[in-house]
Amino acid sequence: MSKKKRSTESQPVSDLLKAYIGSGKLAKGLDKVNASEAWHNVMGPGVVSYTTQVILERDILYVQLSSSVLREELSYGKSKIIRLLNEELGKQMIDKLVLR
Repeated sequence: MSKKKRSTESQPVSDLLKAYIGSGKLAKGLDKVNASEAWHNVMGPGVVSYTTQVILERDILYVQLSSSVLREELSYGKSKIIRLLNEELGKQMIDKLVLR
């Protein structure tokens, strides 16, 4: 029977959690939550009040809006919205925005 050796190096718990989260499906789930939070932070309460659903699939953010007028207005500034969302997230996570 072989025993695994314990690492004698001490590491901060935050580094260990980041390594664990980044290694699996958990990271993708957190990215989805972070994208939704970023939408709420960037767009503000006026737009959020008309937002019914925010879903991140791969690199596309799907946003369901209850106002067709707002959807039309936001469609003119998609590239700026994508840039602001990626800045809020701290990484290039969103390449396309689909307003429904």
